[in-house]
Amino acid sequence: MDKWDRRFMELAETVAGWSSCYQENRHVGAVIVRDKRILTTGYNGAPAGVKSCAERGECLRRIRNIASGTMQEVCYAVHAEQNAIIQAAKLGVSLENATLYCTHQPCVICARMIINSGVKKVYYKYGYPDEFALELFRESGVEIQRFEE
Repeated sequence: MDKWDRRFMELAETVAGWSSCYQENRHVGAVIVRDKRILTTGYNGAPAGVKSCAERGECLRRIRNIASGTMQEVCYAVHAEQNAIIQAAKLGVSLENATLYCTHQPCVICARMIINSGVKKVYYKYGYPDEFALELFRESGVEIQRFEE
């Protein structure tokens, strides 16, 4: 890891602080970079115009007792990685050969989006219980690496 990797991971942690997820849940941040230039950022939170769990004062997943790493579709939030990719699409920014820095290991849904977006490398800091996502990254040739300080 070089100084740039550390700086981009620090930025991902800052962006995670913008999450609109319920206070006790994971706050995840993502930064997509190419040639040391920030292309987009994303954090987990409700779609535009939809009340977040923080605004509701409760987490839908906790109410329904849904285990971490399962049934990602039952949640108001869009994942940080998804929001970063969506932002690139809205702005017309190519992610080909980019690097994604994320506070947490991407789930399988995000892994598929990352692979198809053209991102070639993913750094993450904290684990997530989704081994299938790691299998997809390995098979696709997208390099994934746990960030070690």
